Amino acid sequence: MERVIYLLVAYDGTDFHGWQLQPEMRTVQGVIEQAVRRVVRHQVDLIGSGRTDAGVHAAGHVSHFITTCELEPGKMKHAIGARLPKDVSIVELREVHPEFDARRSAISKLYRYRIYAAPGRPVERTLQRYTYHIWEPLDYHRMRAAARHFIGEMDFSAMAATGHDRESMVRRILQCDIERHLDEIRIEVEGTGFLYKQVRNMVGTLLSVGRGQWEPDRVADILESRTRANAGATAPARGLCMQWVRYPPHLLVSPNRIETGEVIPATQ
Repeated sequence: MERVIYLLVAYDGTDFHGWQLQPEMRTVQGVIEQAVRRVVRHQVDLIGSGRTDAGVHAAGHVSHFITTCELEPGKMKHAIGARLPKDVSIVELREVHPEFDARRSAISKLYRYRIYAAPGRPVERTLQRYTYHIWEPLDYHRMRAAARHFIGEMDFSAMAATGHDRESMVRRILQCDIERHLDEIRIEVEGTGFLYKQVRNMVGTLLSVGRGQWEPDRVADILESRTRANAGATAPARGLCMQWVRYPPHLLVSPNRIETGEVIPATQ
């Protein structure tokens, strides 16, 4: 009998060429699929919630696969996890509703971008792999004022990678929050979906505001122009991390719980 298995994983993206399978390249999807195949003993197609770029990290990336393997989830998690490299970890593995799809079922995703704004290098706090180092101070109050222009449903062509064409460039951003933690500035962006390099281009634009090069309201003009050349430079991958993906709670429930009539939680 086929089962749908939900995988919540964390990974350090520094030494990966992104999530998606690529010939002769080390990718997150590739190493996980290899580990899963060795445990379930058949071919699997791992479907991810999103395709992170080379160097981008994840604290809560979600994927799923279909299997006929009868191992219970706890043992399956241990068996697969033992076969993964040290820069990938399974946070959670469970059997879920047959209609669950890691990509299509997602309601929203949250990315966090970390900027280390200080004269000293981030290596002093072992953050060099996970933050973008900015030598000069940033005015995060101006950045917060600019970030408000990103919230809502609109055409984000100006924030997409050059040459990236989709049928629709309209995306919905639910929140774009900026906070300071000592020398670190954290930008959190939640949306229902993202264009290629959208978050990194948004961060690059906010950095131009934080440096005093642009006024916060210029972001609205950039978005209205729908022209990538008007926006800021693409921020480096190492500061970006996928934090979590949200799904409808009923799709995260095991079929066994549904059959026994167990109450489905209202939140997940």
